[in-house]
Amino acid sequence: MNFPADLKYSKEHEWVRVEGNTGTIGITDFAQKELGDIVYVEIETVGDSIEKDAVFGTVEAVKTVSDLFLPVAGKIIAKNETLNDAPEAVNSDPYNTGWMVKIEFSDAAQLDSLMDAETYKKHIGA
Repeated sequence: MNFPADLKYSKEHEWVRVEGNTGTIGITDFAQKELGDIVYVEIETVGDSIEKDAVFGTVEAVKTVSDLFLPVAGKIIAKNETLNDAPEAVNSDPYNTGWMVKIEFSDAAQLDSLMDAETYKKHIGA
């Protein structure tokens, strides 16, 4: 499994790539493997301000549907439109083409509560 060192990780298996006062968010390699083949990603929250740990969308795999939790509070400023036609990008490249949303942080200090790659690996027992 892949755990990029430049990302922050949540206990709910989302990752954040910090870019100034904005961040890109998706699910981890571990999460996509646990879900299996992803067939649909639903995100209807663009333009919404969402609190930390609140649901910002869902991801549907062949056998299950799972909520997506925002790891830090912020305003959803974009979603990955390519996932509409190619949700399998979350399986094949979860940290790049499989990203889900971009947010503008409302409280960047919340990033301090997230895990680094080594701590996340321990969290999942890798």
